[in-house]
Amino acid sequence: MAGAMAHNLPSPCVSVCQMNAADGLCTGCLRTLEEIAIWGQLEDTGKRVIWRSIAARAAHALAPEQNP
Repeated sequence: MAGAMAHNLPSPCVSVCQMNAADGLCTGCLRTLEEIAIWGQLEDTGKRVIWRSIAARAAHALAPEQNP
């Protein structure tokens, strides 16, 4: 049954594919080129790792800048 459950997580792609040269992330899905390239081969566990990374990147991007 576990095999049947693999590869069910949706892709974070939102069809806004443009790489940001400054941080190396896609401006649409906040993934790296490597994460985009391997997505189709990953089991759900690996996809969850990427989803967590995306959430952390989004939170960091939305956080107010810290001025000393």
